[in-house]
Amino acid sequence: MTNRPPSEIRYRDADEADAPAVTELFRTAYGEGYVHPQVYDPREVKRMIYDEDTLVLVAEHAPSGRIVGTAGVLFEMGAYSDLVGEFGRLVVDPDWRGRGIGHRLMDERLARVGGRLHLGFVEVRVSTSHSARVSQAHGFFPVGALPQKLKFGNTREHAALLVRTFGDALMLRRNHPRIIPEAHGLAETALQGAGLSPDAIVDEQAAAYPPGNGHSIEELTASGYSSVLRIERGRVRNREVFGPQRLHYGLFRLEASDSRYVVAKRDDRVVGALGYMKDEVERHARVFEVVHTEDEVVHALFDSLAQRCREEHIMGAEVDVGAHATRMQRTLLECGYLPAAYVPVMALNDVERVDVVKMYRLFEPLMDLPFNAPEPTHTVGLHVLERFRARNLEPRIARAMQRLSICASLNEEQTHRLVTEFTARSVAQGETVFAAGDPADHMLLILDGDVGVDFGGGFTGTVGPGECLGEVAFLNDTPHSGTAVAETPLEVGVLTRSGLEALVRRRPDIGTVVYRNLARGLGAKLRRADGLED
Repeated sequence: MTNRPPSEIRYRDADEADAPAVTELFRTAYGEGYVHPQVYDPREVKRMIYDEDTLVLVAEHAPSGRIVGTAGVLFEMGAYSDLVGEFGRLVVDPDWRGRGIGHRLMDERLARVGGRLHLGFVEVRVSTSHSARVSQAHGFFPVGALPQKLKFGNTREHAALLVRTFGDALMLRRNHPRIIPEAHGLAETALQGAGLSPDAIVDEQAAAYPPGNGHSIEELTASGYSSVLRIERGRVRNREVFGPQRLHYGLFRLEASDSRYVVAKRDDRVVGALGYMKDEVERHARVFEVVHTEDEVVHALFDSLAQRCREEHIMGAEVDVGAHATRMQRTLLECGYLPAAYVPVMALNDVERVDVVKMYRLFEPLMDLPFNAPEPTHTVGLHVLERFRARNLEPRIARAMQRLSICASLNEEQTHRLVTEFTARSVAQGETVFAAGDPADHMLLILDGDVGVDFGGGFTGTVGPGECLGEVAFLNDTPHSGTAVAETPLEVGVLTRSGLEALVRRRPDIGTVVYRNLARGLGAKLRRADGLED
């Protein structure tokens, strides 16, 4: 097998007769655990082959007629996902891997679909780095990650999200999006990857929709359809959430795609609705529409969705929010969602293509799963995962920061904003946290465990939970004066200098308080050193 030349492989569109071989190929490569179970049913594979919204290719060993690889593109047609395609269902026979078949299947797909797309995306597995390498080699660039999105058998995997633009997509783009600060890093990376100048405007002052009460929430029925449809028609020019479905497609089509709506009523009058699709296999939900006549109902709709997700054991939910809709972005942040990706030109709205911030919420604890990917996909993915780890620690970081002198006089909003710049880190017992003379490019907030600090000359100390480590050198931009070693396993919050400096540029009010407190702390230490106070 290893001596057969790649020239014997023929790449072509799949036909009906290939369906059993494609099914067997997935079974050979994945057992029964592939994320899309319909590939194990030859009838479903035939349907995909004949479906105009799906492209299926095969790699055939010409002398034997054996199918040794397959790949597909799923076109999202209509609504706000028009001219968007998902590149997926790539599998190569284990006996034929390492011969460039995956790369050629990507070449063949790109050659066939370029005129039908403005945006192509791929959710790649990161248990191994192969899929990301193939995608990057063909012009796809990383825009984020979806924690625990993929389900293979009984196991979960993180997914990296990569995209590529086609045709006139960038010419149709609506420029100068307005985003919340938490999405800024992803936006810069994605826009640079698309060859665009990072023109996103950070809106620090964006307010969320106000919480309200007095609403009843129920499933949409035929009797309420017309009321919600009138709301949708009135809000179409102010679209905030985008997806592949819309209410005016009709109840039959929505039900056929496993889409559903929850509606909010006040005094028996419909005042809002949220539409979402549910994937029973991946235990995943995707919100595709939110319409409302009362601002106070938005929180109630997302709270209702969260409750349903927990009751139905849904692992996570994602929402594609327009990159100009900072109010909805901020609301989702308050509802427990985090920016997981920034996708340029993903949504088609009237005559423009709009960037989206993909907001994601986990309803289960974040698992410690491998993230194997080449650069820059690896760095982008870890950035997202660190935010999700830090979200679990934010209440503890906030409580600890209340006791820190450098945070004195920060109000609740300012403290929360500073907390969001921290990322999570674990340190093993006995590990050197930093050594004397090392550059202080970050400071640590100890959440669990103890750190011993040796300043030389017999002067040692211990730093414990709720205390900062290395903050003086960090804020003064000087090397560390001592060596810190973990006396126990540690859990810490990490604040980088670049993160703090970026925050201070956007929020000088926070910087003024932090640096004023630092000056006071240094003054107190100098007075103690001079014996002027106890």
